[in-house]
Amino acid sequence: MKSKSAVSRFFTFVKDVRQEIDKVMWPSRQEVTLTSIVVVVMAIVAALFFSLVDTASYKLVHSIIGR
Repeated sequence: MKSKSAVSRFFTFVKDVRQEIDKVMWPSRQEVTLTSIVVVVMAIVAALFFSLVDTASYKLVHSIIGR
């Protein structure tokens, strides 16, 4: 049994990759825009929340310590 050459295996690999990429269901521009907005808004909300918790805990600890 003769093995395939490296060039032949490379082109087979590329063909297989193209076939798999054709099967992918790509999101629409509107879906990408909407999910990106949701991610940015949630990151801002999380940053504000953790900032408030940090500030409150800082003030609580300093009021207990008395500095």
